[in-house]
Amino acid sequence: MRPCETGVAPVTLIGASVRAMAESARRAGWSVHAADLFCDEDLRRAVTEAVRADPYPDALPAIVSAFPHGPWLYTGALENHPEILAAIAAQRPLAGNGAEVVRAVRDVTRLAAVVADAGLRVPETRCDPRDVPGDGSFLVKPRSSAGGRGISPWHGSGAAHAGAAGMIWQRRVAGVPWSAAFLACGGRSRLLGASRQITGAEWCHAAGFAYCGSVVAPLDHLTDQTRSAFDRLGTTLTDAFGLVGAFGVDLIIDERWQIHVLEVNPRVTASMELLERATGIPLAALHLRACGVGPPATAAAVPLPGIWAKAVIFAPGDVLPDGAGLERLTADWSAADGAAAIADVPSAGTPIAAGRPLLTLFAKGPTAEEALRTLRHRAAAIDAAVGAGGVSRRAGVADSPRPRHRGSTA
Repeated sequence: MRPCETGVAPVTLIGASVRAMAESARRAGWSVHAADLFCDEDLRRAVTEAVRADPYPDALPAIVSAFPHGPWLYTGALENHPEILAAIAAQRPLAGNGAEVVRAVRDVTRLAAVVADAGLRVPETRCDPRDVPGDGSFLVKPRSSAGGRGISPWHGSGAAHAGAAGMIWQRRVAGVPWSAAFLACGGRSRLLGASRQITGAEWCHAAGFAYCGSVVAPLDHLTDQTRSAFDRLGTTLTDAFGLVGAFGVDLIIDERWQIHVLEVNPRVTASMELLERATGIPLAALHLRACGVGPPATAAAVPLPGIWAKAVIFAPGDVLPDGAGLERLTADWSAADGAAAIADVPSAGTPIAAGRPLLTLFAKGPTAEEALRTLRHRAAAIDAAVGAGGVSRRAGVADSPRPRHRGSTA
């Protein structure tokens, strides 16, 4: 392992995918020591030290113990592993929400009560399938959800699944999936931004309700009613659960622009890097400062105006990527956008099985529609390269396959 850069304060980042926050923290002047599920090529370039956590997440406490002492923070989906958070918090100061806060805000029954008491909407949620209609009007989802995986319409019966452990049943709400980004500091909440979520998109090779991207929505594009509801929601959650730092809320916005709260992610979320690109907000510096950790240097924020979008592209078949080839494919795109158009680039020779995350694409445009159109065009170009051998495809990937999920993609 490499030592901390001389004279530069260290910070530790852990999670399923920490690349975005690592880049932000490095811009803010920190010496970043990172451990995640993928340890991609661009993460290695962005930090002082990067280690792949294997097995994930059980290996994280031991890995972190070898990093230089200093504050640490986590990304998704470690909210599903509060015992890991508690173990590391016993070693060094946590810049974020601790295990007890996480357990409380991820308790679906408690969250529903808090949201309803504030006069906001939450879908009807049940913890037992008995009397839940099996006509698809409810969704069944894991309590320890991450990125929309494992969610499906409920067509079962209570008799067959009574007492099913680790699942909840939630009434479907017609509308568009969104994510709201907040910063809690000193007991007060600030709305950082909002984005539409892309889920289950065929052009990303994603299935079901899986999260596969976001499109930023400028706050002045929201109705006054929706903006007011977001503000009330952030204040309510901060007060009720004692949240600190950056956190996100997944929700549905219906045709009347009313919000329906689905879940809280008590940490930095996948869509937040788009806000940093669009507005220049120094996300890592803001988060650390809100958690009582002052940045070692003042980062110069450089906004890149436009509507930003991102997509997680999953492998359409078994592939053995060529990292250099991927970078060559996107050189023109990055130059046009003023920022990297591709991220989470796997190291050359890392086999990726069909259906597992291949990379992350970015695009911007004057409108959301144009940004999405460019994003889909780039996704098609990546597909063509995979099919043509520019990113080599092979059958039977078996050796050290890339993990199936990105916990920070929601």
